[in-house]
Amino acid sequence: MQLHKAVPLIVASSLIMQQIDSTAIATALPSMAQDLGVPALSLHSAITTYLLSLSVFLPLSGWVADRFGARRVFCAAIAVFTLASLACAASVSLTMLVLARFIQGAGAAMMLPTARLILVRSVPRSDLVSAMVLMSMPAVAGPVIGPLFGGFITHISSWHWIFWINLPFGVLAIILTLLLIGPIPPEARTSFDFVGFVLLGVGVGAVIFSLDSLAREISARQLLPASAGLVCLALYVRHARRRPDPILDIDLFRYPTFRSSLLGGSLFRIGFGAVPFMLPLLMQEIFGYTPLESGAITFVSAIGAFGMRAMTRNVLRRFGFRSVLLWNALLASFCTGLFATFANDTAPLAMMLVIFLGGVFRALQFTSINTLAFAEVPDAKMSHATSLSQMAQRISQGTGVAAAAALLHFNSGGAGQLTATAFATSFVIIALVSAASCISFFFLPKTAGDGLAGREGEAD
Repeated sequence: MQLHKAVPLIVASSLIMQQIDSTAIATALPSMAQDLGVPALSLHSAITTYLLSLSVFLPLSGWVADRFGARRVFCAAIAVFTLASLACAASVSLTMLVLARFIQGAGAAMMLPTARLILVRSVPRSDLVSAMVLMSMPAVAGPVIGPLFGGFITHISSWHWIFWINLPFGVLAIILTLLLIGPIPPEARTSFDFVGFVLLGVGVGAVIFSLDSLAREISARQLLPASAGLVCLALYVRHARRRPDPILDIDLFRYPTFRSSLLGGSLFRIGFGAVPFMLPLLMQEIFGYTPLESGAITFVSAIGAFGMRAMTRNVLRRFGFRSVLLWNALLASFCTGLFATFANDTAPLAMMLVIFLGGVFRALQFTSINTLAFAEVPDAKMSHATSLSQMAQRISQGTGVAAAAALLHFNSGGAGQLTATAFATSFVIIALVSAASCISFFFLPKTAGDGLAGREGEAD
């Protein structure tokens, strides 16, 4: 197998592992809550803590990969993620689970950007489009398998087994990487930007922690950490402008396609984070579905995403990036808003149709965003761009989960009992936030992405 075909398939094995983990746990949340003796809504901490850790350590990934070599860091990150998964499986309390998920997120923070970095540094730019397609296609198996696997394994056994599935994927990914991918020489960096890392980590962590706290208690004091976090982020911007080698290069925002993809994509991904968290809770807590039934209904979103990939190239060639990103954001958000109409007497096939269409439009949006984001980024800044892009993705996903939990808590009157009305109102609000992303895409030049039509980036 040629290198430009082998590399994306190898690194995709790590993405499959991560995707199965993240989608399966969402389906099993109610069962996990019952086993751990906590309210179902409180299990959002197991997701937001993972995404918080991911966001905090992501800025470190580019520097570590450049300092020690991408292949070495990639293998170490997979090992950490896999061992933390085993700790998740052994958890007997929410506190233990949250701690294990934090470590797991740290491993993923090193693994996901480094996987893409291996790709862009191992494959010639002329073959990068085909490599991205090959890399993204296997990763779709994770979301397809995840909900069904989570529902099935919880139905016949225990949620603990969801995390055991990461063991064979992790071992396989390490073996194939060592056997088939050559060492990637470290890049020279003068020193580690410790001050920038602390400012970013504290800033991002405080904001997500504040949103997460609102799901437990709605009060003004819960916004204090967010205020402190925003101050730290503002200080980082000032710091990065003065330092020649900041941990994340904010000069990347001078590239219009990267800036628009990051800002608009972040708003859109809030819905991407919220929906997989809310739908299983709605179906199991309100409709009384089993985990298996819930997983069987929601997994069609991944099928829709998989099917859309074959059409993305033609759609982008026909309409262009700007039009697709603008109007498709509205269509995908409309599908999210339709989730508010789901009720006990809604036919499962009708729900599956809406969820399927939502998967189609979200896949088109993510592929378009990820392809356009790196169009103008030079090779020398690619490690910064991958780290910043991944960081923005996980922050927005974590924000989506935390916001969804806070909205459900608030719309339920602050009580522990979830209601159908609370879900309906929350879905509408999340849809409006996602739709607001079209503002960023509106300001893209009409010629944005010209020459890229046919290139398909890695989906989330």
